[in-house]
Amino acid sequence: MAAESSLARLLKAVEPLAPDLSISDVADRLLTPGHKAFLSLPVVDGQGRPLGLVSRYALQDIFMQRFGRDLWGRRPVVDVMNPAPLTVPLASALEQAAQRVTAQLSYPITEDFILVDEQGRYLGLGTVLDLLKAMELRIAQRNRVLRQALVDLKESQAQLVQSEKMASLGQMVAGVAHELNTPLGYVTNNVQLMEELTLPLFRLAETQATLALALDDPDCDAQRLADALEQAARAREEAAPELLADDLRQLFGDTRYGLGQIAELVSGLKDFARLDRAMSDEVDLNECIRSALLIARNHLKDRVEVFQALGELPPVACAPSQINQVLLNLLTNAAQAMDGPGRIQIRSWAENDRVHISVQDSGRGMPPEVVARIFDPFFTTKPVGEGTGLGLSISYKIIRDHGGSIRVASEPGRGTRFLVSLPRHQAATLKRSA
Repeated sequence: MAAESSLARLLKAVEPLAPDLSISDVADRLLTPGHKAFLSLPVVDGQGRPLGLVSRYALQDIFMQRFGRDLWGRRPVVDVMNPAPLTVPLASALEQAAQRVTAQLSYPITEDFILVDEQGRYLGLGTVLDLLKAMELRIAQRNRVLRQALVDLKESQAQLVQSEKMASLGQMVAGVAHELNTPLGYVTNNVQLMEELTLPLFRLAETQATLALALDDPDCDAQRLADALEQAARAREEAAPELLADDLRQLFGDTRYGLGQIAELVSGLKDFARLDRAMSDEVDLNECIRSALLIARNHLKDRVEVFQALGELPPVACAPSQINQVLLNLLTNAAQAMDGPGRIQIRSWAENDRVHISVQDSGRGMPPEVVARIFDPFFTTKPVGEGTGLGLSISYKIIRDHGGSIRVASEPGRGTRFLVSLPRHQAATLKRSA
């Protein structure tokens, strides 16, 4: 029973997927906040038997293809799942479970493992990182298999970065989608209202056309002409074009404003990804700051006040998408460090051959023992399941690969400040760290 309770602490009660669920529905579910900590989701049959696992990697490969979502979106999830998932009985001893998981690990790690009961029925998911952390607490001396697993995890850091980027991408897309919904909603409402307002104009045009035919007809009698005049007058009164003009001008103005907001978000998302830019390019880091702020707006608005003091900067040779990833990570962490309303101050300036960016928040701050480990891989102060502990570690590696530095100063109750410094020119080709 002690072994069962040890594994039970790692059990995540994740709602399984039905075999006939569409791939598009599964992709949408992976983007929800409740699933952001998982690399994969289980597929279970009607008797509770696990059929397989579908991973973020598999869906990413599909949707990166041209027309991938159109071609695959409606197909059942069983078409892309791994039909041979790693399953572990919940009653297994912690050491036995760890040996079984690490013995079957493949790199990069793209899937979680399934926990089942004695009859092989699905109970929930477990994550490799949680299992390894539990083993570190359980034993003082790691056995040879676990030592090799940790070494392999460190050597596969580049692959783990992709998993972190996928999770970050899910959060970012969800935030942008939320921001798009507001202007899209009132643009849609305006279009519907304009349709309703213009219907009387069409009726007016029809009655006037009828009146014109009556006037042009030499055989038209007085009664027909009177009826046409009466219908045209009534339609003109209902349409009230002199009042409608002001309403339409306001609706058109609001609609153009909403479309402008949508265009701004789409442009910001494109600039953030920089898919059409070279791996290393001469860019203005102030543009990266503005782009990251636009993408992070959903995390900041209505709660965080942002102050910008951006100086004139020379172009810097860098990988823009990687720098954007660092800035978005710093802004998101700053917002999460505030329990209520707060402020973030962003400064940029140039000094000699280096460019500096400072991100300072008014959050809860960190004690020295946390600051000392803040850039360590897998270190996180967030509850289990809410963070991988890779965000700042990845940011540190990105800045280091650019020949720069990232430093942190923090004090409990007085907030945190990150200082990113980058050289204007790169001595060698940038590494692909993200």
